[in-house]
This record gives sequence, C-alpha cells and structure tokens, in this order.
Amino acid sequence: MRAVVMNGTGGREMLEYAERPEPVAGPGEALVEIAFAGVNFMDIGVRQGMAWADIPSPKILGVEGVGRVLKVGAGVEGIEPGHRVAWVYAPGSYAERIAIPAASLVPVPDTIDDRVAASVMMQGLTASHFATDFYPVQPGDVAFVHAAAGGLGLLLTQIIKLRGGHVIGRVSSQEKVAAVREAGADHVIVDAEGRFAEETLRLTKGEGVHVVYDGSGPTTFQGSLDILRRSGTFCWYGPVLGGPGPLDIMSLPKSIKIGYAVFFDHIPTPGLLRARSVQLFDWIAEGKLKVLIGGEYRLDDAATAHGDMESRKSTGKLVLVP
Repeated sequence: MRAVVMNGTGGREMLEYAERPEPVAGPGEALVEIAFAGVNFMDIGVRQGMAWADIPSPKILGVEGVGRVLKVGAGVEGIEPGHRVAWVYAPGSYAERIAIPAASLVPVPDTIDDRVAASVMMQGLTASHFATDFYPVQPGDVAFVHAAAGGLGLLLTQIIKLRGGHVIGRVSSQEKVAAVREAGADHVIVDAEGRFAEETLRLTKGEGVHVVYDGSGPTTFQGSLDILRRSGTFCWYGPVLGGPGPLDIMSLPKSIKIGYAVFFDHIPTPGLLRARSVQLFDWIAEGKLKVLIGGEYRLDDAATAHGDMESRKSTGKLVLVP
C-alpha cells in the first residue's frame, strides 16, 4: 500500500510517498479503500511537531476522508462491505487504504459526491460547532470571519447566514473576494497585514461585532479584540499559526468573552458525530450549503498541497486522490 509518511518534524521535505504495510481490520474496525483524503491545517501542525509526538516516525499523515468499506472486523454492526463512508478523525488517512474504528465512520448518502463528503467533515463540523455551540448565532448578529475564503471560512459564512446572522469576511487578496461574496458575506475586507479593525468599526457604526472567529495567528489577535462590541465573544482556534501569548484577564476590554474552540467538544460521541454529519449532508442536498473544492492533488503531491495551504494561495477545500 502507498501512503504519505513524515520521517521527522519540520518542513514539507519531511514528507515521503512510500510503501507501507497493508492495514488489517481488527475487532470493531472497518478496512476502507480511500477515494479522497482531506487536507487540513492540523496536518501541517502534526508535520511541524505540534501534535502526535507520542507516535514514532515514520507515520502516515491525514485524519479525514471518504471511501468504500472492503472488510469489517469482529463485532461491527451497521457497517458492511460496499458501504460508502466518511470520517473526520482517523490518523493515517493520506493513504490508499485505512483500518478505522467503525464508530468513527459516517454513512454517506447517495446524493453526496465523494469529493464533497471528503471536504465537509473536518471543516463543516468545525464551522457548525463554532456557529451553533461555541457561540449560537442569533438573527441579526454580526460576525467577523477571518480567512473567509478558506474551506472553513466559506462554510462558516454560510452557516452563519442560515442562522440569520450578518457576516464581515476578511481575505488576504482581491482574488478571493468573489468566493466569499458567493458564500453570502455581507461585506468583505481585503487585508493581508492585520489592519482590518478601522473598516470593521466603520461598517458597524462604531458598535463592533457580536462574535469574531479568528484562526489567523497572533498578528490579528489585537485587532479582533478591538472590533468586539461590549460582551462580545472571541472564538480563537488554529494553533498552527501560533497563539497570542500570556493574557492578563483583567486587561480584557468591554466585558468580552474569549475562549479556545476545541473541535472534539462538538462531536464527543459517535451519536453526535452522525447527527451533526447528517445535518451537513441535508443542507448540502437541499442546496443550502455549498462546498468549494479549491484544489485536487495526487496523493504523491501532498507536499504541494501543504505548500499552497501554508502560503494562503488556496481558496476552499484541498483534497488528495490516492
């Protein structure tokens, strides 16, 4: 079996397309032929040594994908060979095949394309968590979305609009504006240097936004604080680009609420994983949620996909094809 492994922590040169042992479905697991694997900032963080330090190298990257079940192990119920399934966290997804706990698998409806299913799990469930659990967007709320043209940003923008909110999106270049407008953003700010606060306050007549979703690293942290209205909510995520450093809680302005949104808090049980996934698939089937696939790469070209994501060149979701 061919897979993309990392031979140590560091840059993209650590990635290698290599032969690996064939996976075997153990008790409670399913063996899946992978059709598409999703690329996420989390994968870059793993490559840089921010996670999975307890797993020795060489190790296969990737956590998200879609495919067809080949075999199931003892004790598996509800999943059978031939079923199309998707998953959001199964280490080793940059590969041709993978053995996954059956409880981590979500059935994919016939109405959902493989590419879309592989593209919506991590980022779609994250966007849903941000807008429904971490900060339940209400009709009329104004939300600020950083990196609005990325796969997460586009889905988050659409879900906020589905809940009746208004969106101010931030993008790094003029070329990304159209995609964010298409997703429903009410305003789009082009800014690559973290100078978005003044325009945001102008658009909100000095009041600021109800919630800001910021995964853009320390350069935008202060600006995100500045654009929140009184009792606003700061949703911080995305450790790959670094954190803001130590905070003096007594220095936080305007009675704001600030927190780190953890993905697994949205789907802590298999039941919730399936329920939230079904909601996403329903929205897609009904035409209420559109998934923009910004790049499709061969599995052996994963390093290029990482480079495009790191450089912020990409728009939408990136996927790998074994």
